Amino acid sequence: MEAVAEGLWGLADYHERNGEIGKAGKCLEAICQSQVTFYPIVEVKTRLRIATLLLKHSHNVNNAKSHLERSQLLLKSIPSCLDLKCRAYSLLSQCYHLVGAIPPQKQILHKALELTASAGDEISVKLWSCNFNSQLANALIIEGDYQSSISALECGYICATQIGYPELQMFFVTSVLHVHLMIWDDVNLVEAAVNKCLQVWETIHPEKRQLCLGLLFYNELLQIFYLLRICDYKNAAQHLDKLDVAMKADLQQTQHIKELTNELDALNQSLSRSDLNYRDRSALSEKQAQLQERLRSVTSSINLSGTGSLDPAYFGNMRRSYGDKLVLAPPPIDGEWLPKSAVYALVDLMIVIFGRPKGLFKECGRRIQSGMHAIQEELAKLGITDGVREVNLQHSAIWMAGVYLMLQMQFLENKVAVELTRSEFVEAQEALVQMKNWFTRFPTILQSCESIIEMLRGQYSHSVGCYSEAAFHYIEAAKLTQSKSMQAICQVYAAVSYICIGDAESSSQALDLIGPVYRMMDSFVGVREKTSVLFAYGLLLMKQHDLQEARNRLARGLQLTHNHLGNLQLVSQYLTILGSLALALHDTVQAREILRSSLTLAKKLYDIPTQIWVLSVLSTLYHELGEKGNEMENTEYQRKKMEDLQKRLADAHSSIHHLELIDKVKFEFHQFHDLDIKRAVGDPSTRVDLDIPESIGFSTPLPNFQSRLVDLDTGRRGRRKL
Repeated sequence: MEAVAEGLWGLADYHERNGEIGKAGKCLEAICQSQVTFYPIVEVKTRLRIATLLLKHSHNVNNAKSHLERSQLLLKSIPSCLDLKCRAYSLLSQCYHLVGAIPPQKQILHKALELTASAGDEISVKLWSCNFNSQLANALIIEGDYQSSISALECGYICATQIGYPELQMFFVTSVLHVHLMIWDDVNLVEAAVNKCLQVWETIHPEKRQLCLGLLFYNELLQIFYLLRICDYKNAAQHLDKLDVAMKADLQQTQHIKELTNELDALNQSLSRSDLNYRDRSALSEKQAQLQERLRSVTSSINLSGTGSLDPAYFGNMRRSYGDKLVLAPPPIDGEWLPKSAVYALVDLMIVIFGRPKGLFKECGRRIQSGMHAIQEELAKLGITDGVREVNLQHSAIWMAGVYLMLQMQFLENKVAVELTRSEFVEAQEALVQMKNWFTRFPTILQSCESIIEMLRGQYSHSVGCYSEAAFHYIEAAKLTQSKSMQAICQVYAAVSYICIGDAESSSQALDLIGPVYRMMDSFVGVREKTSVLFAYGLLLMKQHDLQEARNRLARGLQLTHNHLGNLQLVSQYLTILGSLALALHDTVQAREILRSSLTLAKKLYDIPTQIWVLSVLSTLYHELGEKGNEMENTEYQRKKMEDLQKRLADAHSSIHHLELIDKVKFEFHQFHDLDIKRAVGDPSTRVDLDIPESIGFSTPLPNFQSRLVDLDTGRRGRRKL
């Protein structure tokens, strides 16, 4: 009977290779349903194959779970078979994970770890122990038990160290860093985890490092997230450059493999012809052998763990071929953080985040288009096309859909920011409406985006001169988020909008918003919140005619922005206000120098409102200095810019989306009460908000406010100190 089983296994493999999954399943089911009794070990092996087939090629997790639970019962009567028992434990753990049954998953994993602990010190046993610790860490994160999760990962690291496997050690230390970044409870612990990753990476031989592509991207992106959080943009850029080079090289290699494969397929087609003469067939056969060897040499470098990977420990992407994965660890783990397409879209997103504040809009536009195109292709593979909503999704597809949907929203968020900076208000409207439409269809999965949408409504409203509406949306955005950083930024944004309204009551409201943030600004990691609140506070002090104090605050904020954030728009606006202050304090030499620098930056950014603002102050400067020619030339240039801006504003105000976006009413979204969706998106380990901090920038006040900023000779109003 074993020969029969072997034959059916072989036939099942043949059908699976040909994509005939149903036939493969029937071959294996025939063994389990046979009236003739097979040995228990044969049935166990067969059920493991069926479960693997179901997990790879279907959403039928419950059926896979049933086969694995039956295998567990059979294995209890078999004294040895450690490898089969470990495989059954690993696959069953994944099934429990996929159906959201975390307590039984943890129970299975603890049993598995007890088994490996008593099984000796062989390398294979240690590898299984690493697998189970990795899965246990993931389950503990879902329950919010971060410290126990770190302990499980550290146990995995010890096992990897015992068998002298630096690549596997790197997998565990990067996973520990990931958990520390999620909780960020102690900056010293995070920094220690960062340094540990750098140390372990150096222990891997340089040639092997080139082959650990998954680890390279995982580690480098986590390093970038850390450096962004502490506002070390200079060092973060170096990591990003390394990733961009690696991504382009891999894409080029992938394209090369595709071309070789297509050429080989065409050659095989030619060789299948029956009318070929001996000479032609011999030449084609020789060329076929050469192509096969070239293809083997190229693919061998990326297929490091062989073709026998059985059960990945990370989920949502098991149907893709091995070459489509950025593998983090060797079998039996084969874990990956995100699919390759998502990681590469994330690299594009990082380049946009770094390029946008520097005014590199052409490259940003190209990367946004590239990233969103890749995301649309992946969403289509998941069945997310026009009209599909989150309640239509299979449970096992929710996490992966969430990853791509969140990336899509972050690309659109940056597109809105780019278009508002360039005063392309209609294009910003369209991107913002797209965000709203995606959120309407997937409100539970994209729940964390609601505050972002409100914040962007505030930025749009402010950019088109609707300051009261902008303040409303900023305050609503602050209410919708649990992030202290986001709340602080939104309060500062709202304060700037109130300052732009210009009356005494609005100034008082601005002060009420700025005060709490100012008092706690040193408690935030990095300087992002500090630079924003110093900008707003300096603006308010200037309006209250406390010129010297305003100058001190703004100079400090400018220095922090220049040294840490590199946000040219914010630098330009700092310079514009400082130029206005220098003029008001009769320091015309410094005023001229500062304002010219600001105008240069505003031109680089295509920031028309800031250009007009600077030009208006320069006109005042030239008038005071009696430079009639410069004043007339400057005024004419300002008039042309003003006409351009008014046309753009008129187009925005006449758009069908304008009133909807500025309306002082939150968008109403229907939340779907689907337990599968809530459970899937509620798990901390699968939360798709990547929490990528950005440097902060402000929308420039429109021209009707600039006169109030530079007119400093009027009577002083009463003011309160923070």
